Amino acid sequence: MTTTVDPPETLNTARMRTWHRPSLRFAASMAVAAVLTIAAMLIDRRTLLGAPVWAKLFKFAVSGGLYFFTWSWLVSLLPGRLRKVASAATTVAVVLFAAEYVAMTFQAVRGRPSHFANTSPFDSALFQAMGLMVAGLWLATLVATVLLMFTRLEDRAVHWAVRTGAVLALIGAGLGALMTQPTPQELAKIQATGHSDLIGAHSVGVEDGGPGLPLLGWSTTGGDLRIPHFIGMHALQALPLLAFGLALLATRLPRLRESAVRVRLVWTGSLGYAGLVGLVVWQAERGEPLIYPSGPTLAAAGLLVGAVAAATAASVLVPVRKKLR
Repeated sequence: MTTTVDPPETLNTARMRTWHRPSLRFAASMAVAAVLTIAAMLIDRRTLLGAPVWAKLFKFAVSGGLYFFTWSWLVSLLPGRLRKVASAATTVAVVLFAAEYVAMTFQAVRGRPSHFANTSPFDSALFQAMGLMVAGLWLATLVATVLLMFTRLEDRAVHWAVRTGAVLALIGAGLGALMTQPTPQELAKIQATGHSDLIGAHSVGVEDGGPGLPLLGWSTTGGDLRIPHFIGMHALQALPLLAFGLALLATRLPRLRESAVRVRLVWTGSLGYAGLVGLVVWQAERGEPLIYPSGPTLAAAGLLVGAVAAATAASVLVPVRKKLR
């Protein structure tokens, strides 16, 4: 016997009154910053490493806005003391991200790289300080993520989507550390001259600043470590949206009214998403552009798609074992 599925309680807009206010307000400020950086790009035509000087601030505003909007909601799901601790940790994360964004803005005004900069002792010290901010932000998010693991949600599909999305986002954020290592070209320059203006890079196999995808700027001639960093972090939105979408589809598709079926599909989506993150890390580390995959990359992608398709079919078609009362 199946039961009618109501939209999860977590979708109720009335719950926004309990959302974490500092991160919600900060997400709104990032939306404003995104608009302002678009205006800045139209007015200020300077470029830096082949991209508009304000482009990185625009991308950080959009990504940061989505990230903290989602965490504002996630904190509201925690009960009692867990919510208080997660609220404090998330507030710390907001403050650290805001400080990093101010430092990036300062460097954009100066026309200097905000990340990997080693042009002067000041630039190097500022980048190191930003690195400490990012490390603190990651640790604060780790605390909130661990607390989320102890929270039980009524809708089981949303319950697992929130958990797996938060863990994958934490991993994706940590992948940013891959960009901080000096490239072979930079090491060669240091050996030859004792100095390199940049220490670390987004691209693999080519220098930063070459041809890239419109708006995103991801390299089209080499690997780009920003891709797994971005994809991983936004599991935080993708997987809960998958669970919400399944709940809405359940109002039309009787098979999805079984909670166990939706949970299976969420786990399939989560494992498939983790596989995608691993795939794009592997591709980037081999110096391969996202849009020009090699034979091995295509074969791995085909296996991943086939596995997800098979698991999806099994999730829907295999009967749900009924619990004896």
